[in-house]
Amino acid sequence: MPDLTTVDYVIVGGGAAGAILANRLSEDSRTTVCLLEAGGADRHPFLHIPAGFIKVIFNSEFAWQFSSEPTPLTNGRRIPIPQGRTLGGSTSINGLVYNRGQKEDFDGWEALGNPGWSYADVLPYFQRNEMRVGDPDYRSDAGLLPVTDLEWIHPICEQFIEGAQELGISRNPDYNGAMQQGVGYFQRTIQGRWRMSTSRTYLRKARRRRNLDIRTRSQVVKILFEGKKAVGVQYVSESNRSAPFTVKARREVIVCAGALNTPKLLHISGVGPATLLQRIGVPVVQDLSGVGANLSDHFSVRVVAGVKGINTINELSRAPRLWGQVANWLLGRPNILAVSPSLVHWFWQSRDGLARPDLQGVFSPASYREGYVGMLDDRPGMTCGVWQHRPYSRGTVHAQSADPFADPIVQANYLDDTRDRRVLIDGIRIARRLLRTSALSRYFVHESLPGPAVQSEDELLNFAQQYGVSSYHVNGTARMGRADDQSAVVDHELRVHGIENLRVVDASVMPAIVSANTCAATMMIAEKASDLIRGIRFASAD
Repeated sequence: MPDLTTVDYVIVGGGAAGAILANRLSEDSRTTVCLLEAGGADRHPFLHIPAGFIKVIFNSEFAWQFSSEPTPLTNGRRIPIPQGRTLGGSTSINGLVYNRGQKEDFDGWEALGNPGWSYADVLPYFQRNEMRVGDPDYRSDAGLLPVTDLEWIHPICEQFIEGAQELGISRNPDYNGAMQQGVGYFQRTIQGRWRMSTSRTYLRKARRRRNLDIRTRSQVVKILFEGKKAVGVQYVSESNRSAPFTVKARREVIVCAGALNTPKLLHISGVGPATLLQRIGVPVVQDLSGVGANLSDHFSVRVVAGVKGINTINELSRAPRLWGQVANWLLGRPNILAVSPSLVHWFWQSRDGLARPDLQGVFSPASYREGYVGMLDDRPGMTCGVWQHRPYSRGTVHAQSADPFADPIVQANYLDDTRDRRVLIDGIRIARRLLRTSALSRYFVHESLPGPAVQSEDELLNFAQQYGVSSYHVNGTARMGRADDQSAVVDHELRVHGIENLRVVDASVMPAIVSANTCAATMMIAEKASDLIRGIRFASAD
């Protein structure tokens, strides 16, 4: 491999956004693109079997093993925040849920000074992304990403949905359509037996193009500048960190490294708060105080109950029953290997009088030890989880030194805002009620976590502090906004303020967290960015 390459576009990161951009920009055979991914190619079967997420999400071969700093509000715990480190990024390791968010989320983005990001503006890009038959006003079957319905229906799920209706939560067949509120089955990025990551969908054909150069195990260590103009990057191969390579960009450098790695890369390249850059010994290229600020995430808590009278995923995932599930998977029949970790959604208000849901809940006929996705319980169980859609707490992420191989310091500040504690406590109470409906009573044995002794607000808050976890929805650390907004990093076309030929295209640019899992919105951002970069001002699902 030569130590110098010149292309039109250099894309840093081959994940949810980077893979989409690599595909779209290389559609023009006259345009040359180099995609650099720190992780490896997505060849391991666990990256493609949906249930394989449990084997890869905490494996450093496939995911950056980041964590937030401990605080009293997490009872002194570090909270793991793994992020994808392979082609496809987090779309290769995540929970497979496709969830756009609420109309008001995107109208709010525009109201914050970002023209072109209202719901009406972004809807065509959601549609261009997906392959799904549905209401043509909201859905499209013309995209590259299959979005499918659950095929493996467990009786407990049906009873949970019936019970939710007892509590006044209506069944909603398409929460990505006209209205999010309600209960029903999650839509997933699964087709048949397989996970549909952006690598599998967007890069599969694109990688054969001669004008697209994909380099894996290639970690970018620095963005190169000439004055205030980005002109390329330096990267090192995983096998030899001491010999950097250079890729020059004739048109743009596009950073798609994710909400934790993107601000770190900007910092060690000289873009960020001047005081921080001086402290870590990096020359200042552009003083931008917002780089690494505004970190937001969904902090989730799971209520767990024992089950009687039926096998749950806990039992079906162990031999000898597991062999039947494997056989079904091989034959293309419904099975537990081809489901997302959360099967049922419920979107609801934490209290009466709210105009739209401020809670997202999940349900599965499975339970994990200590309520955390990792090791399944050895007894029948079910889980009802909940998090606040739009938390007020904000954190930070920043480079701890000029060393490009040092993990960023992440301070998520979970539950720092008292309003977040109030909403989460109310959400836990609703989750408990949902597990105790008459419809579900034939299967309910007892609540094992937090347990019936935990009742007061202080006890419920302590439970959340002890067992709450990240939903891996970090965002906002290079937020979109006007040039006169001191906390903004990029403009409404995702160009870094004060720098030429440098854009950020990933969850970092979200000016406010969406009322949803963040993956679908990140892919929408990439689709829209591809048009912004190419100067296309109108998109359609076709």
